[in-house]
Amino acid sequence: MAMTHPVHPILHPVRIKDLRPTQMTVGMREVSAKREEWRKRPRDSAGKYLGSHMIPAVLGPNGHPWIIDHHHLALAMHLEGVTDVMVSVVAKLDALPQKRFLAFMDAHNWLHPYDAKGKRRGFDELPHALTDLGDDPYRSLAGEVRRAGGYAKSPTPYTEFLWADFFRDRIKLDKLNDHFAKVVAEAVPLARHREAKHLPGWAGVDSDD
Repeated sequence: MAMTHPVHPILHPVRIKDLRPTQMTVGMREVSAKREEWRKRPRDSAGKYLGSHMIPAVLGPNGHPWIIDHHHLALAMHLEGVTDVMVSVVAKLDALPQKRFLAFMDAHNWLHPYDAKGKRRGFDELPHALTDLGDDPYRSLAGEVRRAGGYAKSPTPYTEFLWADFFRDRIKLDKLNDHFAKVVAEAVPLARHREAKHLPGWAGVDSDD
């Protein structure tokens, strides 16, 4: 339908506090890492950095922008005192009523209503603001394993959450919380195992091929 065709990016800043999340959790370790990276960035490059990291969003009922990626970045910027970001609108669905809007978003894999235990929740339980996002330590693990070369970056939506669930079934939470760096080292070969072959970005070797 025409309303789902990409439109030109919004050319004016959008307040971060007005952004609506399309997921329930983030990896807070990853948010912290982005905050640290931001603090080390020269101030004269801040504008260029944000301009090159526009937040993709869908305009929903009442014109609210629902972001479909870069939740970690947006939350990190908010916690660092940044008030506005640039948003790229990928679809305008503001004419839809709320219930149909959320169903449409879900059907297009633009929602990830799963909690920190990997359990699907109702649409009405989605956070209303970035600051309401919960912490999923396994999402932090998935991101760090990818950066360590355990699997490749993939365009598949919510790839890191799929990997988070893979690790969730194999690594105990207390071990993850107490020995994060050690668990990352153990999780890299685990990600390359044939058991993970079905996941996007799998970088292992299939011995049967």
